[in-house]
Order: sequence, then C-alpha cells, then structure tokens
Amino acid sequence: MSRSLIVVPSLVAVEPPESGLKPGQRPGPYAAVVCTGQERGKAHCYICEAADRPIAIVFARKMSDPLGKLVRGLDDGVIAHKAAELRSWVTILHDDETVIGPDVVKWGQTHGIRNVPLAVFEDPDGPPAYRIARDAEVTVLLSVKQKVVKNFSFRAGELNEQRVKEVLSALPSILPT
Repeated sequence: MSRSLIVVPSLVAVEPPESGLKPGQRPGPYAAVVCTGQERGKAHCYICEAADRPIAIVFARKMSDPLGKLVRGLDDGVIAHKAAELRSWVTILHDDETVIGPDVVKWGQTHGIRNVPLAVFEDPDGPPAYRIARDAEVTVLLSVKQKVVKNFSFRAGELNEQRVKEVLSALPSILPT
C-alpha cells in the first residue's frame, strides 16, 4: 500500500508592517541632511515649515524604480495642487549622508524629481518618535493640519505599480475640498 502526501499551499495574506505614525497622531519635528534643492547640504526640518499644510512624507531604506515612480507622482502632485500648498519630501534612512548623498542626487535626477526635496536622516532606524519598522522598506505618511490621515508601509519588493497608484489616489484625502 503506498501513501501519498498532498501539499496544499497556504493563501495567507501578509499584513503590511506596522511602521510609522498611525492616523490621528501628530508628526513631530526631525531634521535630515538635504541632498537636493535650496537647502542642499544643510540639516532641515520640513515638518517645521509645513505647519497645517497637506504633506506627504516618504521614509525609505532603499532607492528603487518603484519608489522613483511614487516620488515622481508626488512631484507631479505638488505642482498640480500648488493652490492647496501640498508639500512632500523623501527621507532616506542611512547612517552616513556623505556616503549615500551622491547616489540620492543621481537617483532623483534619473526619475526627474524636481519639486520634492530628497534628504538623508543619519540613522537607519529613522526619527525615534516615528517608529519606522525595520522590515519596512518604504513608509508613506499623508498628513494635514498636523495629523496623520493615512499610513502606507511596504516590505522589500512590495511597492509596485498598483501600490503606487493606491498611495497617489489617497492624496485627495488630505487636500481641501
């Protein structure tokens, strides 16, 4: 008598990592070394200058093409929603801006990013109050009036074209009606 073992793959949905501030929480100030734009080479706090304006904050551990598409979409959004004073910036999490800064600049140029500043926070764990998960490659916070409205987080390889559309389609949730 022979016995067979049948293996059935499990279809368990993987929850996104819990990363960053939750809706309703207030984004606190943090300074990052700016790699592009007017503040290049300086530590700057974009939260401080944003005040009550709608903002899209991107924290990333790695620069990639999908991240470039997301940031390019935010870049276009900053122009399209100029009247609403939409602000956005990218904070790369790395221990040394002098090492990664030139790569950040090149990556931004490759993706045609002109209106979204790119900066480096010199601690791979990110600003402590933000609680960026170590397994989150990208965390996006949408906020207005100093309150997070939406939080998106993605592990390595999870940010794709569909997810980029999902994040960009959520922008109206922080814009005035």
